[in-house]
Amino acid sequence: MNYYFVTGASKGIGKAIAEELLQDANNYVIGVSRTNALAHQNYRYQPLDFSDVAAVEHNLHKIFLAYPDAERLVLVNNAGVLGDIAYVGEEMPNEGFEFVFDVNVVVPAMLMNTFLHTYRQQNCAKVIVNISSGAGKYPVDGWASYCASKAAIDMLSQAVQLEQDKRGTGVKVFALAPGVVDTAMQGQIREADPQKFSAVEKFRNYKQNNDLATPDEVGRKIVKFLNSTDSYQEVILSVRDM
Repeated sequence: MNYYFVTGASKGIGKAIAEELLQDANNYVIGVSRTNALAHQNYRYQPLDFSDVAAVEHNLHKIFLAYPDAERLVLVNNAGVLGDIAYVGEEMPNEGFEFVFDVNVVVPAMLMNTFLHTYRQQNCAKVIVNISSGAGKYPVDGWASYCASKAAIDMLSQAVQLEQDKRGTGVKVFALAPGVVDTAMQGQIREADPQKFSAVEKFRNYKQNNDLATPDEVGRKIVKFLNSTDSYQEVILSVRDM
């Protein structure tokens, strides 16, 4: 059996990934999110609010249970938030940085740490995929906290892969950008004030011109990637290149 831990599995890309994985009877999915939207014999739901770091710390043991029959263990850190769209030094609340970094960096790092520690002695294939963003590579006005958090997840992925290589564990770590997808986050972006996000019109045009990929399309591509991770050597990747 292959075991997949998918965060943010209740909607958007995370839900699409989980549903696509469950098409294969040899896959078992552990969905980690605030709410549950799936029911399947090979699906286990673990409620968790990533903005509450203390609660996450106390409940990590409930996520990574013993799976002695695992042929493959895969962690997909998909859950993420855009945060406040605002210029730093103007209407950006200080607590906004903490919220974005907790959800986008701190909790994924904790999950990676616990996943690797829990299964370090288990002799099977292990993969970590952190859902990243092009915003981690190119600055976007109004998105400072989001851009910085995704840059952090890219570097975290690279550093952890380096460590796994040094230890010779065979663990593969990736930071995968999904491209522009029609999710709730895109709706938040389109509603932004142009004075706080200069490219808002471009994102409104994506929707108007049907240029947004659907979560299902991207979910299928990501699962195809998950099934062929041995073919990829680079840590930082984009679904658009697949």
